[in-house]
Amino acid sequence: MSSDFEGYEQDFAVLTAEITNKIARVPRLPPDEKKQMVANVEKQLEEAKELLEQMDLEVREIPPQSRGMYSNRMRSYKQEMGKLETDFKRSRIAYSDEVRNELLGDDGNSSENQRAHLLDNTERLERSSRRLEAGYQIAVETEQIGQEMLENLSHDREKIQRARERLRETDANLGKSSRVLTGMLRSIHTQTLSAVPEA
Repeated sequence: MSSDFEGYEQDFAVLTAEITNKIARVPRLPPDEKKQMVANVEKQLEEAKELLEQMDLEVREIPPQSRGMYSNRMRSYKQEMGKLETDFKRSRIAYSDEVRNELLGDDGNSSENQRAHLLDNTERLERSSRRLEAGYQIAVETEQIGQEMLENLSHDREKIQRARERLRETDANLGKSSRVLTGMLRSIHTQTLSAVPEA
């Protein structure tokens, strides 16, 4: 069990050393290489997290009396992982700032260009906001129409149910009337037969 853990430890040490080296190189790389390096570091950080998870599983399988030392090492590795992620975030923020400056044409004398870009972005945001408000209004109106349709359908359903009840009552009354008429016809027929004189 401990040999598996130590194997994961070695892989983790090699991987985190590579990540540390790459994070330090990010700010000094050309834009295209920076983008590729950032993607590479993201992938390796995921691999490092998976290694930590495997190591954590191994520690849980170790008997409690021998687990303390490995638990302490795991805490140290998790702290190292947290530091790597923090360093990477800082490196990415610096990279993002640099990309933004390149997009805005920030060469030290481009405040007018930046202002134009900001105004353009502001106008785009305002247009997007207006579209969102219009979309929201349409959604509200559609909901109201749907609610009215549901209410109308509910009223129509009640009318149909009442009509069915009346039909059932009418059918029952017709059945009673039919039975009464049949009885009356039989009675008349019987009386007619009894009134005919025998030959």
